[in-house]
Amino acid sequence: MKIGLFIPCYINAVYPHVGIACYKLLVSLGMDVDYPVGQTCCGQPMANGGFETGSVYLAERFEDLFKKYDYIVGPSASCVAFVKENHPRLLAEAKKGECTAAKHIYDITEFLHDVIKPEKFPSKFPHKVSIHNSCHGVRELGLSSPSELTVPYFNKIRSLLERVPGITVVEPKRVDECCGFGGTFSVKQPDISGAMVADKVAALKATEVKDHMSTGAEYITGADSSCLMHMNGVIEREHYPIQTIHYLEILSAQL
Repeated sequence: MKIGLFIPCYINAVYPHVGIACYKLLVSLGMDVDYPVGQTCCGQPMANGGFETGSVYLAERFEDLFKKYDYIVGPSASCVAFVKENHPRLLAEAKKGECTAAKHIYDITEFLHDVIKPEKFPSKFPHKVSIHNSCHGVRELGLSSPSELTVPYFNKIRSLLERVPGITVVEPKRVDECCGFGGTFSVKQPDISGAMVADKVAALKATEVKDHMSTGAEYITGADSSCLMHMNGVIEREHYPIQTIHYLEILSAQL
């Protein structure tokens, strides 16, 4: 199978090591991976900001760049969800043809857990981590069971992490509450967003039960660098004794 690696623009600009970890991990698992050089933003910021028509050209560009691959894989639940959930409608309404990318794009979590299903990873990580389940990952991609539904528990990120020797994986009591980032929401509503992230991080790092279950974790981990970036802001500002790390960096720690 031929994989087109989709690295969202903010990861390319701010967290390139996450994109590198994604590439290295896929190659280590025997995948044939290509990186289309001309790729850029998927269009999500424009759409979220009320300028959805500005996303149409980017959806067209994405379709043209990635149409030749068997799978499109990216390390960002929110960006993958935007392509999957919105590109078909954007192109159809603009009469720009069919969107094929949405049919075979996967967040790296889905691809690892549901498609190639590795039994182990080239990693050791003797630390305690608390999982942040991002909104897009939970409710648009189904990476874990939504807490508002009466369904059996599952968590694909947790399942993958537990294949790493030495790791201890925990989750906060409010397992899938928003961190407050929400893309442009954090810019337009900074006070609300700031209160939400302070509550989220304090809960994750608490040593007693408050709003979240005490975890005692050394790291907050998850599938969305944007959420981790938002939480890391309050961690650094308040000097909390906890760090953030994308879970791909854990899975590829020995590469």
